[in-house]
Amino acid sequence: MNWEHVLPWLAGQEYPNTGVPGVPTLLYEHLLYVVVPLVLALAIAIPVGLWVGHIGKGGTLAINIANGGRAIPSLGIIIIAFIAFSAGFIPVYITLTAMAIPPILTNTYVGVREVDPEIRDAAAGMGLSGWEILRGVEIPMAMPVIMAGVRTSAVQVVATATLAAYIGLGGLGRPIFTGLAIGPQFNPDAKTLLVVACILVAILAVLTEQLLGLAERAIVPTGLMRKHEQERRGSPPPGAAAADTAQRSSEQSAVSA
Repeated sequence: MNWEHVLPWLAGQEYPNTGVPGVPTLLYEHLLYVVVPLVLALAIAIPVGLWVGHIGKGGTLAINIANGGRAIPSLGIIIIAFIAFSAGFIPVYITLTAMAIPPILTNTYVGVREVDPEIRDAAAGMGLSGWEILRGVEIPMAMPVIMAGVRTSAVQVVATATLAAYIGLGGLGRPIFTGLAIGPQFNPDAKTLLVVACILVAILAVLTEQLLGLAERAIVPTGLMRKHEQERRGSPPPGAAAADTAQRSSEQSAVSA
């Protein structure tokens, strides 16, 4: 390991004897590879998931089609897209968008379908149209599940965006592939590039997940957020046990009477 060049590299200087740009440049490129596909995936997956979840038809087909791309390895998709579209950002965007869609689409569909039918019926009984029920009832109640899918997709995209360097682009994958090409078992600079770049990718993935978690808490109403967290932990909502005990007591009293 050769740590003397790490701080200047983190500050923006090119890593000596490797041609790898400074970390700020690599980080900017990596974020570009993450944000654009994630926005495209949101624009595709959320409307489709909301629609099929609302009407209750076609959800299985849409999810199976979206998940079909996951059967192909990400590296295979990026190579196929590279052959089809030549160099540039398009192969990376296609690959990462295809990877980001399934979790968002699945969670959006499941979140809408899990809304209590009695709540839908009550909203319809109040004279709300289908669009108003979707906008005012289903979307807010499904938001915790939707955001969970967004967080999953974002972390996957952050990690997989390193493959952009495989086709000659930048990002945090460049020092990884450069280090592998030089040979980390023989060159301490190559090993340093590999280790530091992997740590940076891991830190970026964790920060992405945490920032989206804060965004989820800001968007989702507190009551729904608490209920969703309790359901994930498998614990009953507050007062559920007491309500169940009270109901059993009333039933026993009625039988005794």
